[in-house]
Amino acid sequence: MKKAFGSLYVQVLCAIALGVVFGFLDPVHAAAMKPLGDGFIKLVKMLIAPIIFTTVVVGISQAGAVKDVGRIGLRAIVYFELVSTVALAIGLVVVNVLKPGSGLAFDPAAVDMKAVASYTTASHQLSTMDFILNIIPDSVVGAFARGDVLQVLLFSVLFGLVLLKLETVGRPLVALIDTVSKALFGLVGLIMRMAPVGAFGAMAFTVGKYGVTALLTLGKLMAGVYITCAAFIFVVLALIVAAAGFNMFEFLKYILEEILIVLGTSSSESALPRLMDKMEHLGCARRVVGMVIPTGYSFNLDGTSIYMTMAAMFVAQVSGVHLSLGQQLTLLAVLLLTSKGAAAVTGSGFVTLAATLAVFPSIPLAGLTLLIGVDRFMSEARSITNLIGNAVATLVVSKWEGALDIPRARAILTTGQPPPDLPLLP
Repeated sequence: MKKAFGSLYVQVLCAIALGVVFGFLDPVHAAAMKPLGDGFIKLVKMLIAPIIFTTVVVGISQAGAVKDVGRIGLRAIVYFELVSTVALAIGLVVVNVLKPGSGLAFDPAAVDMKAVASYTTASHQLSTMDFILNIIPDSVVGAFARGDVLQVLLFSVLFGLVLLKLETVGRPLVALIDTVSKALFGLVGLIMRMAPVGAFGAMAFTVGKYGVTALLTLGKLMAGVYITCAAFIFVVLALIVAAAGFNMFEFLKYILEEILIVLGTSSSESALPRLMDKMEHLGCARRVVGMVIPTGYSFNLDGTSIYMTMAAMFVAQVSGVHLSLGQQLTLLAVLLLTSKGAAAVTGSGFVTLAATLAVFPSIPLAGLTLLIGVDRFMSEARSITNLIGNAVATLVVSKWEGALDIPRARAILTTGQPPPDLPLLP
């Protein structure tokens, strides 16, 4: 019993349960627990930029050739776009079958748009060119200070390429950065001891603030999102993992702690540093882990893709707007672009929806107000699907690249221990 409660995933699971109970019994005080969850997420976020930098720089500097880096990036993007399109399409099919917005009484004219004004304003500034330019930081210090993943990734790739070209001259600096990387992951392990506290605070706040009323009102939409995300994980991603030669349930067990951390905090970023460490330990080469996971957090958001499609169609259904098949396919195409463009924007879910719905003037933006109360409850499904999707992407691209230690991965997934005398791939 003592050994079980000493496990991080058991502690996080208990903390989530306590947070839910506290939220039901004492909503006022439970809502005041928000700083616990926010504080834990901030502790993790402060390490994301330096961990991405050190991991990517060391990985690229040991890649062997510049063309290897470009090939990894291209394969990752191809995989991201294919799987994201499948996620969007599945969401579109399910929302047409379930029709969660049908039958709900809603009058757009009676809605106070102040609740979504900040999101609709931000959507007007959202464009593909803005997204591309935003990848380039005004300054390196600014990119690290803001924790902008794509900006830090761009600088890290360029810095790693330079060290790769320097070869022998750059090796002392690479060794130093590698040591810093190990220290940062050690710090992650220290911070993760606070994960149960963060999970408790975040879950207590969510249940205490929003209660069960919002759940009952829009339960059909929420159920649809959760069912669709589960189907995507256990059908689409499971088939991809099987094609790579592994078992999905063994893989999910391996990253269970990260899944529970995301479940408690509703943020996939809270598990990013640990996920990078876990995938490298599994046998994925560092150069692949450093490229795929940070990029995936902007380009491979499978759970977000499912939610965006279903939420946009929900707003149309509840507003009594019928979209033809052609219009729905246009919606899917627009979401392929806008879901990438909002990656670094605060409140990106609503910003993306507002930008997407702007293409369809017949759908009133006032419908977004219906989603505010339950969005937090659906963020767990989105975040967990995003996390698992990026873990699977790393596994697949590593094998595609020939940068996966298959005997090591099989041993870890089946027995929990790597085979002896097998070093990690560079």
